[in-house]
Amino acid sequence: VRVVSATHRDLEAMVQHGGFREDLYYRLHVYPIRLPPLRERRADVVPLARFFVSKYAREFGRPVTGITPEAMDRLKSYDWPGNVRELQNELQRALIGRTEGDLLLVDDLSPRVLKATGVVDDPAIAQGTLRDMLASAERVFLERALRDSEGNKTQAAKALGITREGLHKKLDRLGVQS
Repeated sequence: VRVVSATHRDLEAMVQHGGFREDLYYRLHVYPIRLPPLRERRADVVPLARFFVSKYAREFGRPVTGITPEAMDRLKSYDWPGNVRELQNELQRALIGRTEGDLLLVDDLSPRVLKATGVVDDPAIAQGTLRDMLASAERVFLERALRDSEGNKTQAAKALGITREGLHKKLDRLGVQS
C-alpha cells in the first residue's frame, strides 16, 4: 500500500510541539516533496489558467477559447493564497458567468482578484510618467463607470462622484468614446 498525503502545515514543528504523532510523521515522511505556493510559481499560472478555461468551457458549453492579455496579467499578479484550487475556482466562476464571447475578460474576474491586483498593477496603466499613469488610470475608471451604467452618463458621473459636466470634460480630454 502506498499513501500520498499533502498538507499546508509544518508537520515537523507540530511533532516537536506534540501536535502530530511522531510515529505517523515518520511513516508518511518517506519521500517528501515540497511544492512551492502558486505565488512563487507565477509562470505556472498561464498554463493552469488555459487548462481550466478549456476544461470548464467544454463542461459548461461556453464558447470561450482563451483569456485576454489584460485578464491574464491580473491572474498572474494575484497572490493566490488558496493556490491552484483558488485559481481553478476563480476561472470556473468566471466561465459560469460568461455566456457569450470567445475570450475571458478582466471584467469576468471576481472583485477580490481585481481589488488585490489593483489598477496600478495593470500593465496598460503602469508605464510612462506619473502623468501618463494617472491619465491611464482615470481612463480605466471612466470606461468602467460608463460600462457599469450601460452608457448612462448621469449614473456614471454619480458613481464617480463628479458632475455630469465634469464627466464630459474628462471624456473629451482623455479621448474616451461614450
